[in-house]
Formats: sequence, structure tokens, C-alpha cells
Amino acid sequence: MLSTRCQVIYQAYGLNIKSELPLPEIPMKVPEGEDIDITIKLDDLTKLWNEVVEPNRHFYVRDNTVLFQIPNTATYYVMNGKQIIVSPMDGTHADKVRLYILGTCMGALLMQRKILPLHGSAIAINEKAYAIVGDSGAGKSTLASAFLNKGYELISDDVIPVAFSNGIIPMVSPSYPQQKLWQQSLDAFGMESKGYIPIFDRETKFAVPVESKFVSKSLPLKGVFELVKTGTDEVMITPIASLQRLHTLFCHTYRNFLIDRLGLRDWHFSITANIADKIQLYQLQRPINRFTAHDLTSLILNTINEGE
Repeated sequence: MLSTRCQVIYQAYGLNIKSELPLPEIPMKVPEGEDIDITIKLDDLTKLWNEVVEPNRHFYVRDNTVLFQIPNTATYYVMNGKQIIVSPMDGTHADKVRLYILGTCMGALLMQRKILPLHGSAIAINEKAYAIVGDSGAGKSTLASAFLNKGYELISDDVIPVAFSNGIIPMVSPSYPQQKLWQQSLDAFGMESKGYIPIFDRETKFAVPVESKFVSKSLPLKGVFELVKTGTDEVMITPIASLQRLHTLFCHTYRNFLIDRLGLRDWHFSITANIADKIQLYQLQRPINRFTAHDLTSLILNTINEGE
């Protein structure tokens, strides 16, 4: 059952969010009177969906709006970087509805606001942000968790918002203090899964709160590490050079299929070229046949120290 109409103001992704749906993943609540950047509302989108969306389609994009539907869950409408309307289906669970609010909806909304959403995890190291990006299943959150176990702090998991401060410095804003980890990752870190809530429809992936290991301020982005799985036996790191940097940032933009459909190709090229010119980018190769998160953290830290 969905609890609604709470009108609580939260802060995440560098934005103030006023929501009719509780967002328990976001503990930071902003006092009334603050400027609101985003509103999240409940409404019936059935008529709109039936009017504009062709049969057997799940996404509709026009101008600066994104309308999409997750079967047996909800219909979502993201408008102008300012509003998310949610129309839950009968019998759906609130956890599943929020999964797409904090994922696909936020990715689309950040693009609409000209904030680059990267897909991965961002870690704070020496007061700087380092992003770990990669395909689904590459091990991004697991590697980030290894950093947390070494005393470093999380900035964002899944959607990494990057925007320029004064048009000069790329900054990463904190999202909310939670990771998503698979059962095998919990096992590798000696963590009991019974203490965590399974992510809906993914019984072996769990939501792991990390409030004590979370950064609540924006930090300058200094590097991006692309994590890829290989058949080799050793971990390796290589710099990503020249135009390949732009390709890497495009591939790991969250929901990048929306870029052209929102008419944002020129903006995306401009912001990623600007970012690529100001940071270091590396590719991390890891074997698929063994747990390498600790080896990779050492490799990344050595690379950062050598660069500084």
C-alpha cells in the first residue's frame, strides 16, 4: 500500500525535492520555506498514456517531457526538469515505485536540467570525487563498497549528477546514502544479507544503508574509472585518451538513449568534452573468475597518488 500526500521536502542530487510520496532512502529533509527545485506528485496518467502512446511502447518523449510505463508498477511523467508525476498501478508495492523515481525519472530529469547523469558510483577521496562507471554487472557498487570499507565515503550510487560550478569546475552532488549490492558481494565482505532489504524483484540484490559513510556536500570531479570484465587473470589499468574519452562518457551516461530524443546531442557533446578536458579517465580491467575489489582499490589509489 502506498502512503501518500506527505508533502515532505528532501535534498538529493543537489536539488530540493517536495514529494507527495515518502522517500525513506533520503534522510536529509529541508525545512519549509526553502526554494523547491522538483515536485513529485501522484495523479492518474491513464488518459494521457492512452492518448499519446502507441500500443506495445513503453516510452514517449516529446520536447522536454518523458512519459514511460513500467508494467505492473506505474506510469511516470517527467516534465521540464521540474516535476515528476507518478501513477501507480493497483496492487503495486511502494518500494518498486520508488525504484524508478530514484532511477530512470531522476536520470531523465537531470538531463532536462542540463546536469549530466553518469551511471555508476562516486567515491570521495582526499576531498575529491572519483566516479566508477561501467555496464550493469561490472561490479561498480562492489568496488565502491571496498572503498567504504577502507574508510572512504560514498557520494552517489547508480545515478551520479555532474554539473559545472561557475562554468569551470565539474562538480558531483551527493544523491542519498544507500548502495545496491548483490548477495555474492555481501558474502565477499562478510556481511549478512538478513540485515538488509531485498531490492524489489531482485531477491539477491539488497539495499544497503551507508549513512555513516556518506558525503553530504558537492565535490570536484577529478577522475573517472571505467570498470570492465575480462578473461585475463590480472587486474590492469590503462589511460583512456583522445576521442575515446567522449565515447566512454557517452556510453556511461545514465539512460543515454534519451539524449537524442530530448534534442540534447549538442549539449551532451559540449559538457562531456569539457569534462574530458579537465579530468583523468582510465579503464580498469578485472578478471571474471575471482574477487578483485581489494586489488582494484589499491590500483586506483596508487594511480591517484601518482597523478597528484
